[in-house]
Amino acid sequence: MRLPSLQGLSPLALCAFAFAAQAAPTVTRLTPPSELFASGQAAPVIARFLPGQRFDLQATVRPDEASKSITSASFAIDGKAVAANVALKACEAACLKGVPANATLASVRAISVDKPGVHQLTITATQSDGQTVTATGNFEIVPLVPGAQKVKNIIILLGDGMGAAQRTAARIVGGGYAQGKVITPLAMDTFPVTGMVKTASLNSVVTDSAPGMTAYVSGNKNNNNEEGVFPDDTTDPFDNPRIEYLSEYLHRTQGKALGLVTTADVFDATPAGNAVHTSSRGAGTGIVDQFLDDRKLTGLSVLMGGGRKWFMPSTTPGSARGDRTDYAFSATDAHTADIVKHWGAAPGQLDKDRDLLADFQTAGFAYASDKTSMDAIDGGKTERLLGLFAHSNMNVALDKMDGRRNKARGITGRVVDDYGFPDQPMLDEMAAKALKVLERDKKGFVLMIEGASIDKQAHNMDTERWMLDTLEFDRAIALAKAFAAERGDTLVIVTADHECAGVALIGGSKVSDARLQALVREGGGTALRDAVVGVYEQAGFPKYRMATDGYPETADIDNRLLVGYGANSDRMEDFRTNERPLQDGQQPFVKKEPLSAYPAGPMARDPDGKYMVTGQVPGDSAVHTATDIPLSAFGPGAYAFTGVQDNTDVFFKLAQAAVKGVVMPTPWSAKKPR
Repeated sequence: MRLPSLQGLSPLALCAFAFAAQAAPTVTRLTPPSELFASGQAAPVIARFLPGQRFDLQATVRPDEASKSITSASFAIDGKAVAANVALKACEAACLKGVPANATLASVRAISVDKPGVHQLTITATQSDGQTVTATGNFEIVPLVPGAQKVKNIIILLGDGMGAAQRTAARIVGGGYAQGKVITPLAMDTFPVTGMVKTASLNSVVTDSAPGMTAYVSGNKNNNNEEGVFPDDTTDPFDNPRIEYLSEYLHRTQGKALGLVTTADVFDATPAGNAVHTSSRGAGTGIVDQFLDDRKLTGLSVLMGGGRKWFMPSTTPGSARGDRTDYAFSATDAHTADIVKHWGAAPGQLDKDRDLLADFQTAGFAYASDKTSMDAIDGGKTERLLGLFAHSNMNVALDKMDGRRNKARGITGRVVDDYGFPDQPMLDEMAAKALKVLERDKKGFVLMIEGASIDKQAHNMDTERWMLDTLEFDRAIALAKAFAAERGDTLVIVTADHECAGVALIGGSKVSDARLQALVREGGGTALRDAVVGVYEQAGFPKYRMATDGYPETADIDNRLLVGYGANSDRMEDFRTNERPLQDGQQPFVKKEPLSAYPAGPMARDPDGKYMVTGQVPGDSAVHTATDIPLSAFGPGAYAFTGVQDNTDVFFKLAQAAVKGVVMPTPWSAKKPR
């Protein structure tokens, strides 16, 4: 189109022309996210998918005036129209603050592309006055290549918050050192391959657990707090554009089952980040409902951990169910109805009084409420298993073992008794039962096993509790490795979603535990820092004595390992094991006795020593860091995980092994010179 000449126009006319030239509808968000749309740069490609992996398209289009609206929209991939209905949703009161009410969301649900390579995505929208707007982004389909042996089973062991320092601390405590050599290595240290993983989320260099998990099992970055979805502009936490999970993809294409085992509340970010699609990791009622109602998409066969509070009707004491954390897709709103129609998802229902525990059992899940009932279930004859061993997060390894040891001595009143769940299984015991159930599936399975409180206790800067939880996690790793070694068809990876607290192993105590207790009574930094902290050769080799149950007889040894934190809040410190953990705000009875008597935060703990360690961050919790984390692999396909890789790369390596078979990497020396 030829532009008119502006010569001779008055300043007022020039302003009017400039305004008219600028007035047009705009596309303010295009999904999948891309740098091509955000900055005009074609690389790096942000969104990547497997051939045939399903995902949603969406755009937010804003008219140029409040009186106008968007009347139609269409998507095209590489210039070819996407042959699917485009659902339009006017924002009205449903959108985020700052998004005008006349903005429109245009969505196409559950598309897939088979052709490998980078593809251009275009949205074209028409305004009510006939003006159009076009925006362009891109995404990539990552090719899978013919390989050798196909992996039948995948086991993902996720140590939440477990960085290199957490692994090293567990090795020192559990394995011991003799003149600089490890006496007994951790199970994770015996894996033949280890690489490093970059953990940034879609919107921060510091991820939280939700996108930290979902990157491994969707191949894409999510925003912090979001699981299996791309960000959008609505306030509804369950209507975001979806990305098909590894469990969903392999269940749909191969019929594989899914197992989720955690020491956290099962609604928590890591287990949910394998099966649930939401922009709010805290929407617990809808999350646990999706576990059951969308099992035909995920193949969920095993779910074990804490979180009983979400499964009980709201009228039951301790229940956390509520309509505010639930969802119901309207059949008359194409924006959400298409999730049901095209994804095959359950429509949901605001049902705070649902007895979800009974519904799981009606659906054929055997139920275990404690270790005794779990042990009584014959995994070899059970197709589906639900285990809920606490109201919310399970107690940590230190407190569970303390409870077991004292029960043998006839002593009560320990932490597990205060919580009301004295008969909780250890993580390896849950994992063993899960494997018994899942190995019955002839088509294979994906199993995620989480050591959750490595992170939770690192947040609390409760050193001995996260160290023993890392040992508990390593016992589950040993079990998974033995399973894989015996079968030869199982790929096992051990990794973390992020590092937590900036853990640093600063040295060892220079004094005996008796002397340390005397210095605590003396109090202050001079006594508890200058007289205690030994660095370099003063640290020596802390010698923890392991009991027959696989855990230290006591963590309060002479010349103990000393840990510092680089991402910590203010805390009181005395370097001794805390008798009680901090209050857990997720527990429904935390404000009632006896739990209300537990320390409320790190400044309320260890006051007798009068030694405050100044924090690097505000608040009363240590935080996640942006540090790369280790990944170790065992079994067919393990050698694909060498080097430094993005967390999303892991997804494609797992899928390659399961879908097309193992591809051995070419050694550098074997490559032909250019």
